[in-house]
Amino acid sequence: MKYFFLSEGWAIGRVWASDGLWQITAWRRQPDIQRLNICLVEDNELLWLYRVEEAVLTVEVKPITSESANQVIGQVVLKRLMSAEQVIERLGTAEAKCQLQNIQLVVH
Repeated sequence: MKYFFLSEGWAIGRVWASDGLWQITAWRRQPDIQRLNICLVEDNELLWLYRVEEAVLTVEVKPITSESANQVIGQVVLKRLMSAEQVIERLGTAEAKCQLQNIQLVVH
């Protein structure tokens, strides 16, 4: 698995694999990209952690609304996705707070 952090208000656009742009007809499915319930707060901005399958090499991200696009870069291509070790290292260096909605999910 590979990982990346994405700001709240941004969405995933195109995805590339080793043979080029992800083709749903060739792969017969969407790429496996999941937002996890882990986020960092950096400069009052929420950065959500996403997990992607190993076949994904590059991910394009862009603001959800056109208002956001006028204030920031229109789109970004993420070419260096993170390993699990890099995510843990990043979380370890961040000033983190843990907020649990349901403690029973952690205890059992």
